[in-house]
Amino acid sequence: MNLDLREHDMTAMRHAMVASQLRTNAVSDPRVVAAMDLVPREAFLPEAVAKLAYRDTAVPLTHGRAQNVPIATGRLLTQAELRATDRVLLIGAAGGYTAAVLSELVASVVAVENDPALLTIARAALSAYPTVSVVDAPLSEGHAADGPYDVLFIDGAVEAVPQALVDQLAVGGRIVGGLADRGVTRLAAGRRTAGGFALLDFADIDCVPLPGFSSPRTFTF
Repeated sequence: MNLDLREHDMTAMRHAMVASQLRTNAVSDPRVVAAMDLVPREAFLPEAVAKLAYRDTAVPLTHGRAQNVPIATGRLLTQAELRATDRVLLIGAAGGYTAAVLSELVASVVAVENDPALLTIARAALSAYPTVSVVDAPLSEGHAADGPYDVLFIDGAVEAVPQALVDQLAVGGRIVGGLADRGVTRLAAGRRTAGGFALLDFADIDCVPLPGFSSPRTFTF
């Protein structure tokens, strides 16, 4: 396929994603819509699956990981109430797509990833985004060295949010992410207070699981 034609097709699919998946599903912040309409999602995926960039399901990546569903990422971006001055800690950077979108909306992004193949993609794709730093670290540990952050953005579903991540937020900082409970995922949001943090569900939407966040198991008799 001619390169220009392929780029035209991908652009058309990106506009269609915005129109049919985002605008119709409560992604109501015009800044978020504009950013997701601008950033080429296919540039942050392995070449073998780039053609799947704009479908309305998760896109398989490597080692059991997947790119989050567009509507899930869009709803989390909207719920985060992002400000131009925000410093964001992104957990589960994958190939860097959400970091790139965030960079259009906030002052700086620290994007944490620990899958070697995804780190290679993210570092290459995000080289054109100077306000994004890619950090190789366990997802559950984040990157305290550059904290405190205004927003903790978990781009996937976890069974529990570790206190180690919450501690990297400034008091009053916002948290958004997916929560997994016995195979069901929900999107949730909350804030850190001086006394702790709380998350409230706001949407029952499929969200890709992130590794390394299992809740402690309890025994029953």
